[in-house]
Amino acid sequence: MTNGVMDATTTPPSTLPPGTRVDVRNRFVGAWSHGFEIAEQVDEGYRVRRLSDGTVLPDVFPADDIRAERRKQGLWWY
Repeated sequence: MTNGVMDATTTPPSTLPPGTRVDVRNRFVGAWSHGFEIAEQVDEGYRVRRLSDGTVLPDVFPADDIRAERRKQGLWWY
């Protein structure tokens, strides 16, 4: 990567390792939901664990429906 621009020799960012806190795209409304972490990476995408109770969800989420956790900043109630 040169000056923030990927060239032909640059590989894409690495995958998200287990334990990484992530947001998951809600399949019904398209909004992002927080409170998850990567449980494991599989061929089709990722399995995620719900942080509130430690449950690994049975569905596999494609990489497009997972992003590194984003927290709101500067809000006193968050």
